[in-house]
Amino acid sequence: MDPSSKDEGPSSYVNAQRVPEPARPGPPPPPPQKIVIEQPGGMFGRYGKFLWIALVVSIVANVGQRVAYQDYFAPSEKINERFLSGSKRASDKIAVIRVEGAILDGEGFVKRQIDTVRDDESVKAVVLRIDSPGGTVTASDYLYHYVTEMTADREIPLVVSMGSLCASGGYYVAMAVGDQDDAILAEPTSWTGSIGVIIPHFDVSELLARWDIKDDSIASGPLKQLGSPTQMLSPEQRAREREILQTLVNETFERFKEIVRAGRPALRDNADQLAAVSTGQIFTADQALENGLVDRIGFLDDAVGRAAELAGLDQDDVRVVKYTRHVPGIMEALTGTEARVGSWGRFDVKRLMELTAPRAYYLSTWLPAVLSAPELNVLP
Repeated sequence: MDPSSKDEGPSSYVNAQRVPEPARPGPPPPPPQKIVIEQPGGMFGRYGKFLWIALVVSIVANVGQRVAYQDYFAPSEKINERFLSGSKRASDKIAVIRVEGAILDGEGFVKRQIDTVRDDESVKAVVLRIDSPGGTVTASDYLYHYVTEMTADREIPLVVSMGSLCASGGYYVAMAVGDQDDAILAEPTSWTGSIGVIIPHFDVSELLARWDIKDDSIASGPLKQLGSPTQMLSPEQRAREREILQTLVNETFERFKEIVRAGRPALRDNADQLAAVSTGQIFTADQALENGLVDRIGFLDDAVGRAAELAGLDQDDVRVVKYTRHVPGIMEALTGTEARVGSWGRFDVKRLMELTAPRAYYLSTWLPAVLSAPELNVLP
């Protein structure tokens, strides 16, 4: 008998049966559902939307009032201090005040530099860096007054450093050094002088007559239109007008020469020498030195060194700073606190109207009104 066909009994039969696989677990039951009942009206009840709007309006109004309050008491244009040279760790400063371009406003950026120095006790000396053809008589005199007042109040020395051009009203402001010796330095290529006064005047009346255009202005008196370029005048009227304008120029010119006497001791007692340099002539740096208009030839660093010497400072342990116009940040721009910044370069009708009036200038140019006014510079 074949051994493989032998009956193995009940146990063998059970082992031969197929064992079913265990059931796989199904997906987990869903989490219990949460039921949220929203209360009507939001956070503040039925009128919540209106209360939120009122809250936002209140915040905006308070911010606006705060900005207006700060803007009222703050300067119209802030300035920033910038490191120029010297020791970054020094506490004592020499401030460089820059007078650049035509001097048309005695209350502008230069005045804010002066005020900053006045309020900064760490400034021990000032270098007045002038690169200007001059400007109006009044604006030049304002800056001269502010600079002399600042140095007198603070009792700090002043040194002038001339840039490419320090003429007429620019030279007028430079006289703020007073009797200080060796205090006016001109660069080798500087031009200076132009001591004099000018009232720009043009006569286009004959040109208008060719075009059949007549000035028919109504005035309260014959001299109300003094200096008008369009009024047709008789020779007698023209002579009378010129006499009046010349008197204004002469008296203003005497003021200029008095300021030069105060700032140039060498010319104070030498009337002939003062007359020789007060013809309106422009001088080179070497000519100015020869004629006593400047003390020596030197650059800005030399002027800083002289200022440190006058203040009794160690030039290696002093911080030289300058001032720049403040650029408003995004929050200032959004809130309007610096809305006036950036007004330069716009065409200003008000300024144009002001420039049509007869006005005396300490200025080294024959066409000051249009070419020298930043507000009228509309070119890119």
